[in-house]
Amino acid sequence: MSDRAQDSPSTPRQPVITVSGLEIGLPHGAVLLPPTSATVHAGEVTALMGASGTGKTTLLRALAGHLPPGAAITAGDLDVLGRDPHDLPEADLRTLRRTAVAHVGQDPGSALNPRMTVRRLVAELATDRSESHIRALLAECRLPADIGIAERRPTALSGGQQRRVALARALARGPRILLLDEPTAGLDAALRDEIAHLLRHLAVSRNLAVVVATHDPRLATACADHTIVLSSTGPSPAPLPRASAAAPDAAARATREGLTVTGVDAFFRTGRRQRTALTGATLTAEPGSACAVVGPSGSGKTTLLRVLAGLHPAHTGHLALDGLPLDARVRRRTRQQRRRIQLVPQNPLDALNPRRTVAQQLARPLRLHTDLPEHAMAGRITELLSQVGLTAEHADRYPAELSGGQRQRVSIARALAAGPDILLCDEVTSALDAGTATGVMDLLARLREVHGMTLVVVSHDHRLVAHYTDTVHVLAAGQITGSGPAAGLLSDSDTTGQVAAGR
Repeated sequence: MSDRAQDSPSTPRQPVITVSGLEIGLPHGAVLLPPTSATVHAGEVTALMGASGTGKTTLLRALAGHLPPGAAITAGDLDVLGRDPHDLPEADLRTLRRTAVAHVGQDPGSALNPRMTVRRLVAELATDRSESHIRALLAECRLPADIGIAERRPTALSGGQQRRVALARALARGPRILLLDEPTAGLDAALRDEIAHLLRHLAVSRNLAVVVATHDPRLATACADHTIVLSSTGPSPAPLPRASAAAPDAAARATREGLTVTGVDAFFRTGRRQRTALTGATLTAEPGSACAVVGPSGSGKTTLLRVLAGLHPAHTGHLALDGLPLDARVRRRTRQQRRRIQLVPQNPLDALNPRRTVAQQLARPLRLHTDLPEHAMAGRITELLSQVGLTAEHADRYPAELSGGQRQRVSIARALAAGPDILLCDEVTSALDAGTATGVMDLLARLREVHGMTLVVVSHDHRLVAHYTDTVHVLAAGQITGSGPAAGLLSDSDTTGQVAAGR
């Protein structure tokens, strides 16, 4: 553990969380959290860091008394506000979560009722439901009223906006402990800095104990009083292997023209109101190319990918695949068109069924889109998992038994199982540590080289974009304001994550 330098208090303070040699595992022997110890005080920010799969998410869930199904504490002790959450009667545990311990998971959008407006979502948990208080909470979480956030529903929000709404809901109940899992994933650099300052402000002004699981060293440096680095007790993951399938023949490549978007206006409806999300979007993803879409949080990047995938039909304009019209609704596309265009969403729970194992989820696209015989299914599933840096042992796990980064890699493997020609990637590395993120992008680059696969990548990581893509399209307020070569449009030394000025 490395501590941020700060003055020692004049009198000893009682910790609000004490973790002593805590170990958590699954019935079949897999270790979700190796033995870990930590002490957390009110008024401070504690960062949990470590590679994907080392137990950060599991520890946060343990502190909230909510372990994955089948998981159990196998060693050590846990004390939260003087009690072990796992020993509490159900009614007392619900009270603890409602009044004292707030947890915002890595996939907060999945916990937001899509039928409720943001105002209702926040008011639902608030101790003070007045209009002024709700607006103050949204503003505190960098969701100002002047952009109309309060009247929107979750489906009309970007991933970053959903995260901040979930944070506002957590703060609405006035907790003593705030547990956050990757709160800056999917946010642009400027907003990540704002969130870091907000967490410091919350800890000090509310005397709040904040525990943050993150892969972002910049966040930890900016706001954490203490940093706990978790490490796996198992073997280090092997390097991601090379893709093994053969490249398409020259004739197949010659018939491709790529994916074209022309003059697309996309919008969201809230009751009788209509809000524009994209205006006049036009771009072409040529066969075998890699293009990136960048821009601030809420600028329309995810909406653009969902339009391409046929999941956001509320738009006008024209889509074409290899020169032929492409229906706006995925259900009206041919099976071959659905196979050829695959989306890896920012929130992996959008793609994964919580009631099915990893193997079952990978088997479905294999049966639907390939002629693979049943006896070869298990081997292909193992190969897909290996391609994204997971082992065959992960095949029998359910999504709740995986870390956020592992779920993201399963989501990528599921998309690859269909053998797509065009892969739409929405912040696919935001939940991964730097080494794994590079490995995944290396894998996608190899698939692009071997298969001639086209990549369309949404990312706030401009260094990654500059290194792995050819062209960049810059979105701002729903409009493409610039397009050009990645090396020219983005500055590789850009540390703020903003598009290079004047490009």
